[in-house]
Amino acid sequence: MESALTARDRVGVQDFVLLENYNSEAAFIENLRRRFRENLIYTYIGSVLVSMNPYKELEIYSKQQMDRYRGVSFYEISPHIYALSDNTYRAMRTERKDQCILISGESGAGKTEASKKILLYYAVTCPTNDHMAALGDRLLQSNPVLEAFGNAKTLRNDNSSRFGKYMDVQFDFRGAPVGGHILNYLLEKSRVVHQNHGERNFHIFYQLLDGGEDDQLNTLNLERNPQNYRYLVKGNCPRVSSISDKNNWKVVMKALPVIGFTEEEKLLNIIASVLHLGNMQFGEGEEGDTYITTEISNLARLLGVDGSALREALTHKKLTAKGEEMITPLNFEQAEAARDALAKAVYGRTFTWLVEKINQSLALKVHKGSSVIGLLDIYGFEVLQHNSFEQFCINYCNEKLQQLFIELTLRSEQEEYETEGIAWETVQYFDNKIICDLIEEKHKGIISILDEECLRPGETCDVSFLEKLEDTVGGHPHFVTHKLANGKTRRVMSREEFRLLHYAGEVNYNVNGFLDKNNDLLNRNLKEVMCQSDNQILSHCFRREEVIDQKRPEMAATQFKNSLMKLTEILRSKEPSYVRCIKPNDAKQPGRFDEVLVRHQVKYLGLMENLRVRRAGFAYRRRFEAFLQRYKPLCPETWPNWHGRLVDGVLTLVKHLGYKDEEYKLGRSKIFIRFPKTLFNTEDALEAKKPEIALTLQTSWRGYRERCCILQNIIISITIFVLFFSRFIKGFIYRHEEYGPENDYFMDHVRYSFLKNLRKNLPKSVLDKSWPTPPPSLVEASEHLRRLHMRNMVTKYCRRVQPEWKKQMMQKVVASEIFKDQKDSYPQSVGRLFLDSRLEREQINLKVVQTLGNDKYGVSVIKYDRRGFKPRPRQLLLTNTFAVLVDKTKIKQRIDYTALRDIALSSLSDGMCVLHIIREDNKQKGDLLLHCSHLIELVTKLAMMANKTSNVNINPGSIQFTVARGKEGIIDFVRGAELKVTKGRRGHLLVVSQRLL
Repeated sequence: MESALTARDRVGVQDFVLLENYNSEAAFIENLRRRFRENLIYTYIGSVLVSMNPYKELEIYSKQQMDRYRGVSFYEISPHIYALSDNTYRAMRTERKDQCILISGESGAGKTEASKKILLYYAVTCPTNDHMAALGDRLLQSNPVLEAFGNAKTLRNDNSSRFGKYMDVQFDFRGAPVGGHILNYLLEKSRVVHQNHGERNFHIFYQLLDGGEDDQLNTLNLERNPQNYRYLVKGNCPRVSSISDKNNWKVVMKALPVIGFTEEEKLLNIIASVLHLGNMQFGEGEEGDTYITTEISNLARLLGVDGSALREALTHKKLTAKGEEMITPLNFEQAEAARDALAKAVYGRTFTWLVEKINQSLALKVHKGSSVIGLLDIYGFEVLQHNSFEQFCINYCNEKLQQLFIELTLRSEQEEYETEGIAWETVQYFDNKIICDLIEEKHKGIISILDEECLRPGETCDVSFLEKLEDTVGGHPHFVTHKLANGKTRRVMSREEFRLLHYAGEVNYNVNGFLDKNNDLLNRNLKEVMCQSDNQILSHCFRREEVIDQKRPEMAATQFKNSLMKLTEILRSKEPSYVRCIKPNDAKQPGRFDEVLVRHQVKYLGLMENLRVRRAGFAYRRRFEAFLQRYKPLCPETWPNWHGRLVDGVLTLVKHLGYKDEEYKLGRSKIFIRFPKTLFNTEDALEAKKPEIALTLQTSWRGYRERCCILQNIIISITIFVLFFSRFIKGFIYRHEEYGPENDYFMDHVRYSFLKNLRKNLPKSVLDKSWPTPPPSLVEASEHLRRLHMRNMVTKYCRRVQPEWKKQMMQKVVASEIFKDQKDSYPQSVGRLFLDSRLEREQINLKVVQTLGNDKYGVSVIKYDRRGFKPRPRQLLLTNTFAVLVDKTKIKQRIDYTALRDIALSSLSDGMCVLHIIREDNKQKGDLLLHCSHLIELVTKLAMMANKTSNVNINPGSIQFTVARGKEGIIDFVRGAELKVTKGRRGHLLVVSQRLL
């Protein structure tokens, strides 16, 4: 099973089921530690994936890694989030059953990142077209938007999800993603108005202030400093080193249009209005009435409401008694509470609207034949220094998910073995149903008591709620208060707290604020004002029907309980897969492994119980008919059909496959296979057998089809033979005669055959001179066709030639005319492009450039003195009418093309050439001796510019040149071991050319 793994992958064991001492918690944690040290953050417990947060970027999420896990059996290579994603996807495709992936763990354990990796895998690897690619992009781009509006920095996590998210990704019959839908749960609205020390408000506020354009902030009347806003200073943590608010703002602004969002201005108005609400201040009159001391016109503009109506609604409340409406002023505390309630309601409802907007962009257009993979990314179990209503709901949610995990894995595992009559070791586990009942039971649960207290007439407070809890559930073994606790516990509990003994540990909850947060009510007159907003988002969030409807809405905790019930129903209807996330330390430091913290998470995630169940049971089970239907081709006795009892057929099959007794058990309706390796070997055998099965089916079908057609083919063949054979033979006899009735059929056949053969064998390039040999009757026509085809190919070729390449080709043609078979170094120059210049502009003196202009060819040369042959480095520049020889900053000599008589060079591989100059008198300088590394290119360009292509002389032995005043010099050319230019005998210049192999 591990044959494909590298040595690094084999650190520890990749599947805890293979752990030798599987009952030892210490061995379990040590295996986690060993793999974590090697950055192996993924480990299996059977089909459950355990993920450790590395708190750093790892190079294991590339496209190559995705391809590595695509279509590979779950245990074949090292554990990875991509392996679980691919296994879930293939199960959905092959079994045609909806799937879900449950991602659980503490806050900061990496749940959100795991869900992003899964979505990215599906977006990249699934079949797609332009529409589906856009959908995949919208799925991915919804993440930064939801994180901006729903995530915040907490003490445990810089990017903590402060809401629960369940996403359905819908796939069509081909396995391509075609739609999606998001459900959100319990946004932590209280964070809008208050944060604990060291924590922040939601990311979007800081992103707007840090990344927004100056014009945007001016329009919204905002300043960049978050310290200026009351709702952002409670936690005293405006900046986070691991977060770039400015960059994240750009990502969010880029993502909004992708998900179909076009109302950016209206959304920013709402975000800004929340900040301005926090800065609203109240004053108290002598008679106890409250008034607003700050200007609210800008706030009213942002909310799109009437300023006076907003001022009235924030300082007064409307009551209905006996059918009559009364308006009473609010005191100072009530006014502040109304302001905060409005801020929370505006933000919370806007967030819900945003999720609805995303769902509209992800909506599936066609419902036929779609399957679903659900992703649950919901807040982890939280134990803070001060735990309030939000932590109570979050931990209740985790209790429900743990109960579901127990039900779907541990309990169902054991019950299935009992149903099938398979003997195995029973695993003891903690069933947390008792805790769930304590919280959610009707009339007697904590949530029911909380609702009762909120609805009870008269004076109610958080303390009275605590007293009611003590009276009702005081004897419960998982519930403790200061009053009910022993002396030791009382010392660590305040009188305003109650303690729940969760499956994950003990948590103390402070009841202060429980009633207000559960009520979550907004004054009716504030609702009336918001219903009249001309901001389309707010008018959608605050509907007029809500004001008219006198029915009291459900309390927050009851709404959350009901939504959790619906969520568990959704998850029960799907085939689950699990990702259990663990954070190695609380400091978010890479490489640090806190054993106490990890042991606590291993315990409350139920990983040891899960391991014992997997180790005691069987890795794979399948109903007899399904197993036999899939693997029957592997046994001659079961292929193609088994006609006896199913259990006998399965037994016959596994015996043929060589299963040992300890590898499998047969239940009442299912076969149980203990080891994954046994199943993989069977799958490999089936894959190897498939080509043989396909070949057998193809052969049978083809044989049947041929037998059905053979008689008809024989009859047709005989008819054709009788009708045409005699005519064909007669045409062959008269083939040399003129075309006529005796040979027309044969001659037509010959011409048709030639044209058909010609069509298949036409030359593909202008250099291909081949042409099929025509029959005598088509010689003239064949020649016409050959010329037409060649002309057509040449025309097409010329049309494709670009101006730059045409210029290059013209120069190469001239070079070929001058040098081909004339100079030894020419063949090496054929494959090299001629450049517009061999000198960069910076290499030519600025004064020279100003004198000559930019349009010129330049090359470095060595000029040899006519007397003494001293070498001097120079630059040769060619313009349209003359050439100049430049020494650094000075033009040493100008050669007009009209004065250039010819260009002389040797036939060897040297780079020497002589420019013969026409002299009008003896005072003029003599001929020019130059050596250049790019001689073929230089001479070609000079000859073309000077129109002297016919004046290039290539001499085999020596070249004469004029020194001055009629005196002559000679250059001798010889071959040698290396290139050398030196003064030879009799005052000649000797040029030694290197021999070319």
